[in-house]
Amino acid sequence: MAVPIIQLNAISKSFGGIRAVESLSFSVNANEVVGLIGPNGSGKSTTVNLLSGALPLTSGEIFLDGQQISQLPENQRVSKGLARTFQTATCFTGFTTKEQVLLGCFSRITSSNIGSVFRTRASRTENERQTKKVAQLLELVGLASAAEDPVESLSSGQQRLLMIATALASEPKLLLVDEPAAGMVASERKALGDLLLKIKAAGVSVIVIEHHMALIMEICDRIVVLNFGQKIAEGVPQEIRTNRKVIDAYLGENH
Repeated sequence: MAVPIIQLNAISKSFGGIRAVESLSFSVNANEVVGLIGPNGSGKSTTVNLLSGALPLTSGEIFLDGQQISQLPENQRVSKGLARTFQTATCFTGFTTKEQVLLGCFSRITSSNIGSVFRTRASRTENERQTKKVAQLLELVGLASAAEDPVESLSSGQQRLLMIATALASEPKLLLVDEPAAGMVASERKALGDLLLKIKAAGVSVIVIEHHMALIMEICDRIVVLNFGQKIAEGVPQEIRTNRKVIDAYLGENH
């Protein structure tokens, strides 16, 4: 039986007396897009912060490709194959689009600092590889024509795509995407959905948090639903669409 790319075993997070996430378990398999949805305050972003290492677990375990990562800091999780984006677009003022994506490559650079200084053959080969990778990623997300543009000149939708390209530059096994469609118009959401499916086809599994249900239903293989920090449903999109607990959580029991 194949090992899941990510496995959450009864993870919990408490803030004082508040249980933000409680005994949450689910997994994501290779070449799979899993949606993580729920009403505001249901624990979605806390879960992503626990997965990425931005927050420590109160209890439970997380395995990435069969390896325990529960105690690892964020940078080591990235090197193990986990990357994320954020709700708010994170761009480095003064950088060009391609320079920001190149930052994401650093966790995969193998040549030494000394080699970079003296421009050894290994260093030159490494630079050529990373430059080619950046160009391919910008083409993938539709920003090739903006490679030399300052990041601050990009639209908010383009900056979200740039975040995805930067995260992919670390060559992850799993990509966590937190509300990527926020502020996007219909055509941009369609392009985003196509992009996430291309990422899946390239062999990168995806967990996507999103409030836009049409996008979630269209691209996800499975959906996990949270409410008050607990999992209330898990299944394929059609099962979730008709699940009474999910409908009640979003619309209220007396809808």
